[in-house]
Amino acid sequence: MSQALTLARPYARAAFAVSREGNRSAAWSQALAFAAQVAADPRVQVLLSHPQLAAADAVGLLAVDGADETVARFLELLADNHRLSLLPEIAGLFEELRADADRVVKAKVTAASELPAAELESIKAALKQRFGRDVEIVTAIDASLIGGAVIDAGEVVIDGSLKGKLARLQTALAG
Repeated sequence: MSQALTLARPYARAAFAVSREGNRSAAWSQALAFAAQVAADPRVQVLLSHPQLAAADAVGLLAVDGADETVARFLELLADNHRLSLLPEIAGLFEELRADADRVVKAKVTAASELPAAELESIKAALKQRFGRDVEIVTAIDASLIGGAVIDAGEVVIDGSLKGKLARLQTALAG
């Protein structure tokens, strides 16, 4: 996976730079997300790796109808360089670059059960204060956490789950 990210990083940076020039980051984001979703399908992966598939046909399969011409040229460049399999990584890195430029932190809050809206707003406000940026929250449920929540905000992970606390207690008692 790290090799794929290493290969994808210059493409994502180039795509982001081109999207910013035309103030088209949102359109590029949608186009790359669509292409990445299609390219991630195992059936499509087999097709994209077929040696007789022309670059134009691959672009036709992955491009959103009515997409920006520069997006189609970018996809064609990926096809010519046999890098279409990197589309999921490119799209993910593109979104990270976009969030950073827009000064937005994306956080995933995983809880043992559904969190009330007031509690999510409290978490959002605390993260906004900590990072000094706007915060977008995505929620998930994992009953194995027993209680509490785990907040994953990029490089910062805050484990306030009972499962995590029990694991730390076990480590402290064993050590």
